[in-house]
Amino acid sequence: MRIQIITLFIAVMTTGLLSGIFFTWTNAVTPGIGKLNDLGYLTALQSMNRVILNPSFYIIFMGSVVILPLSTVLNYETKPSFVFKIMLVASIIYILGVFLVTILGNIPLNDLLDKIDLEDCSIEDVSNLRDKIEAKWNGFNLIRTIASTSSFILLIVVCFLVNK
Repeated sequence: MRIQIITLFIAVMTTGLLSGIFFTWTNAVTPGIGKLNDLGYLTALQSMNRVILNPSFYIIFMGSVVILPLSTVLNYETKPSFVFKIMLVASIIYILGVFLVTILGNIPLNDLLDKIDLEDCSIEDVSNLRDKIEAKWNGFNLIRTIASTSSFILLIVVCFLVNK
């Protein structure tokens, strides 16, 4: 089996898995916890942000950031010639819209929330913290959802093109 096909397969899998995670958060998790009171919302978000930081998530998250660009480079001379260009667009969208948005957007908000002992906060502090976090976090996650899904769809298109 060619290395190009193997890396493309792994890129499709990791990108698809993260797209599913981000879609689930956008579609179900954040709207669901958004209905909770301020303390319930922040407690739930804090707990989920802590739990998601596990080896499986790190492997998929960091793996996709490495394997997608690697697969793109390895497919530089793949026929048809525009396969590389589609993969390059998918990689750029993914790196900017998923990796950088996560690093520069979601993680700082997660860190802010993680440092807070919610049990020691006043009702006003909890309300202010939610106001600081919720809309920004959800906006960043929507960007990640759109970017990862767009990249995933482009990679599926590539799979059809290289299989001809």
